[in-house]
Amino acid sequence: MTALSRPEELRARTKQFAVHVVGFCRSLPRTDEARIMGRQLLRSATSVAANYRAAGRSRSRAEFIAKMGLVVEEADESVFWLEILSDCGIVSKDRIESLLGEANELLAIFAASHRTARVHQQ
Repeated sequence: MTALSRPEELRARTKQFAVHVVGFCRSLPRTDEARIMGRQLLRSATSVAANYRAAGRSRSRAEFIAKMGLVVEEADESVFWLEILSDCGIVSKDRIESLLGEANELLAIFAASHRTARVHQQ
């Protein structure tokens, strides 16, 4: 059995994050606010995984940088929606702690990767 490369690990990790967010969103209260915010979170979290996967198939460095920019934006948006759900009292901080931690870690990883790719482009 071979060790996974970093891109494969991150593809799996972003997909798992999306799956966990789907489960989380299914458990949100049935209020208009929770539905709207949950839909936004679901969109951004699944977009992190989809855009990271697309970045791996980039045909050029410029395309890779653009896709990674989208990954960073969507990861940041996922953090935002998780924080808002907690700040508005829709879910407790304890309930989002692990998802928020993972979203912040992914955001940090992808922001650093995006910065590095942009620096090396020049």
